[in-house]
Amino acid sequence: MGGAAMLLPPGAMSHSPLRVVVTVLGLLGCEGAPTATPVDAAVDGAVASDGAGVASCGEAAGPFAPLSTRCGHLVDPQGRVVVVHGINARVDGVFDVALDMGRTPLQPIPPFAAEDAAAMRALGFNVLRLPMQWSGVEPIDGAAFDEAYLARVAAVVDLARAAGLLVLLDLHQDAYSKEIGEDGAPLWAIVPAPDQLLEGPLTDLSARRTSAQVLRAFSTFFGDGAEGERLRGRYARMAAAVATRFRGDAAVLGYEIFNEPVALESQVLRLNVQVARALREADPGHLIVFEPDSTGRLASNRSARPRERFPVAGGVYAPHTYPLAFTGTEAQRAAFTLDDLRGATESARTEADLWGAPLLITEWGYDPNGTRSADYHRFQQDLQAEYQAGAMYWVWKERSQGAWGLHDYDATTGSWRLRPALRRLLARVRPEAIAGEPLGWTFDAGARRFAMRFVARPDRRGPHRLYVPPAEDFAAGLVVRCDGATREATRDARTGVIEVDCGGSAGAHELTVEGR
Repeated sequence: MGGAAMLLPPGAMSHSPLRVVVTVLGLLGCEGAPTATPVDAAVDGAVASDGAGVASCGEAAGPFAPLSTRCGHLVDPQGRVVVVHGINARVDGVFDVALDMGRTPLQPIPPFAAEDAAAMRALGFNVLRLPMQWSGVEPIDGAAFDEAYLARVAAVVDLARAAGLLVLLDLHQDAYSKEIGEDGAPLWAIVPAPDQLLEGPLTDLSARRTSAQVLRAFSTFFGDGAEGERLRGRYARMAAAVATRFRGDAAVLGYEIFNEPVALESQVLRLNVQVARALREADPGHLIVFEPDSTGRLASNRSARPRERFPVAGGVYAPHTYPLAFTGTEAQRAAFTLDDLRGATESARTEADLWGAPLLITEWGYDPNGTRSADYHRFQQDLQAEYQAGAMYWVWKERSQGAWGLHDYDATTGSWRLRPALRRLLARVRPEAIAGEPLGWTFDAGARRFAMRFVARPDRRGPHRLYVPPAEDFAAGLVVRCDGATREATRDARTGVIEVDCGGSAGAHELTVEGR
């Protein structure tokens, strides 16, 4: 999204999100709607208490860095399974909102400094998802790619690098283009030409997302006509230019192909494969992150199931999960249970397994002031742990649309303040790197206890890495145990990470962290 939803801005409940979804689904046709087949049972089946039920994966890790893929996981050079706990951030100078002809910019975008990156890492985030736009990379048809814009992107990557964060470069769009919607394509790539160029402030995003000129632009871009083929080729060329610029950069996790596409699933797959191949040719070393059609996922919390694995190596599946956040009624939001939210994450896991790809939910979130916000945040994180999903929270700072995110903005002083209640909701012990095959992990905030079970593997080297919140959000002291035996572990004040050796022998093991 460009706020926090696939087809609507945050806080736009009064604009009838479900009506928007139904409108777009009707325009797309029946293929745009995901199947109603019940989600399959977990792929691996039951696991014996000694880990014997976990089949050994014969797949070698891919040749990618800084993280690669192996058997549906992200893995580091030591073979450890890496779990992403990430954060989205719109950044001034990178998120393209400036308009020509004297038009008012669409929305204020927060600056990003070294202090932001350091604070993210201290709060347990290990990846920054950085939305960037085609309009920034290639604003003028036929001109060279904008090196000044790419340099601004690189500057954010450098800040993240210094803080110990990886960066996912997200080729982002919402409502197709800033000229007629919110962000995305340059003016020259809107076909047919717009009936009307728009400007800020962005108080009508819901109407823009379903406007005739936005839907025509999507239809052309994803369609079978010559103009669609031409525009997709230009988009792939632009994406390859970004990949060429960041090839070999050890702080870049990879590239996300297209944020929240609005098209038939077959059309989305066509674009994903075309752009993935262009990215892979330009950069053989980084991961490629791809999304499903966003309209059907918002409507039903699932997407069409693939019939075969993603055809380009190093692919990572990245749906967004916002169950009830935009399509639920106030009565549903007042009464939901964990199982009412389950379907979005459960289906995402099933789809990722069928793609043969790791699962990375690149957006999830909820109105911090919304109905039962605390329950929603807790349940979503519990489900992400249950289905071993990497996930990236929307959003770091936001002073437009629904003002979601971890910070409040004080217009009087022009300053930002971390929301303490939301910080505490996101504070939990988490695995970052698992030296074995994970069987699962849980976090009990009331008991202040984290537990993780895993099967030792000879090809997973090094200590486990766990994030532990600071004392104010967890506990002043820690008791760390491996199979019941106490282990010494020192928390790094800058990153919150502890490293623990556990699981030297074959079979299943348990690692626990308790607050004291």
